[in-house]
Amino acid sequence: MNSIDLFIIILYLLGILSLGILSSRKTNLTTDNYFLAGRSLNWIVIGASLFASNISTIHLVGLAASGFEDGLVWGNFEWMASIVLILLGLIFAPFYFRSKISTLPQFLEKRYGGASRSFLAFMAILGALFVHIGMSLYAGAIVFNSLFGIDEYISILIISVITATYTIMGGLKVVVITESVQTIILIVGAILLTYFAIEALPQVGVHSIADFKNAIKPDQLSMLRTPGHEGDSGLTWYSIFLGYPIIGIWYWCTDQTIVQRVLAAKSEDDAKKGPIFAGFLKLLPVFIMVLPGIIGYVLFKEQITTSNETLPVLINNLLPVGIKGIFAAALLSALMSTIAAALNSCSTLVAIDIAKRMNPSITDKKQVVIGKWVAVIVMILAMAWSTQGGKFNSIFEAINKIAAALAPPIATVFIFGVFSKRGTKEASLYTLMIGFVLGIGAFSVDFIPPLSGNPELITDTLGIPFMMQAWWLFCICSVIYFAISYATPKPTQAQLEYTWDTPFQFLNKDKFQGIKDVRLYTGILLFLIIVLYIIFA
Repeated sequence: MNSIDLFIIILYLLGILSLGILSSRKTNLTTDNYFLAGRSLNWIVIGASLFASNISTIHLVGLAASGFEDGLVWGNFEWMASIVLILLGLIFAPFYFRSKISTLPQFLEKRYGGASRSFLAFMAILGALFVHIGMSLYAGAIVFNSLFGIDEYISILIISVITATYTIMGGLKVVVITESVQTIILIVGAILLTYFAIEALPQVGVHSIADFKNAIKPDQLSMLRTPGHEGDSGLTWYSIFLGYPIIGIWYWCTDQTIVQRVLAAKSEDDAKKGPIFAGFLKLLPVFIMVLPGIIGYVLFKEQITTSNETLPVLINNLLPVGIKGIFAAALLSALMSTIAAALNSCSTLVAIDIAKRMNPSITDKKQVVIGKWVAVIVMILAMAWSTQGGKFNSIFEAINKIAAALAPPIATVFIFGVFSKRGTKEASLYTLMIGFVLGIGAFSVDFIPPLSGNPELITDTLGIPFMMQAWWLFCICSVIYFAISYATPKPTQAQLEYTWDTPFQFLNKDKFQGIKDVRLYTGILLFLIIVLYIIFA
């Protein structure tokens, strides 16, 4: 990279680190401030933070690679996320805010019991360690090795130290302040890359949309695929509409790393509107992250040997001096925001769901200290796991395969927890435990054989891709949940305070408030999603 680009990157790193440290000095580190930003976040900050926590380097690298390889079909993960964010805003957020919980396991304790709380905390920490932090570090190391020639392990170490420093010092408030800045840099960087990619198309004889369609693979611009379609990667239309909601509900509605921002809302209205705002932002990645990968196929298909090289090749060939540094800063933004969010959530889970339960008289100061040490330990473990990232075929697919193993039992107990008055504490606990064993088992029998050169047992031999694995595991967990529910005593009335009386009560419970009503913006978001699917189906 040019020295100007390096200067911009170093300036960005110092700026984010300084912002984080200065913000932490202004924060009185009580548990409420450290873990939930003093419950002071407005809907704009919540939405931007949700987006930044989600869009990691995995997305930037993985979505460009997926666009190059398969096309817009991987963009379903973005638009379907907008739909699931509506569920978070309208269905789950009201209960989360009213119950004044600090963690999602606390909600399960109120709805079911303490045993479910403990097991969910364990699963949430695993999810943050293996999905949010570990794989993000690996993706970042690959990119920076391509851009700077820096050894992958050194990249992992540098990024980890900087991110952990301001996260550990300041807690959630510092995380969301830095994430708000990083969201802007991330979107601007992705838009700039898309612009320069489009500007380069005439150089290869592409002057119109018709020329572009002739230059790409068949249906590379199609969002929905039929079974047996070449290059569908198991993402048929029915696997998307059946499997993604299971993964999405776990990730967007029940995962501490993501939902912690909603728990920190200053009002119920902010808790509802934040996810809807994030839903609007999630419409963008298809056009500024997946589409550049398709353009990369047109421009550099002879130069790109593996799809994961797509983003580095686009950066090195298209971006001028200075802009390249801005985009590298955007990559850092994506990486650091995801890691910071996951670190803070792990600290919160251990300090509140484990330490506080073991010692109810523990002081705020002691909880914060425990949270900081947890962040250090988790960071070290994630750095070790990140070195295994190369054993997966695709980074983006890897995180979703791990999610498909963890999501079904958690999605089951949360969905039926808020919609079924029959779900019992025994049903919740055993569904989580059995579902976890089944999910990890399914993941293992697909992950282990390829290490010795054999095909994946479930995906390849049985022909069940990971999205459908998530769906069938959810079906099994649902049967377990209701079988045990009807074989055990009914839940108490206090537990049913966290269940909707009717399936559509969340829509008609309150009087419509016009332009201030979150349901108006929900309707607009749904309309945009439908229009986009009609255009790109």
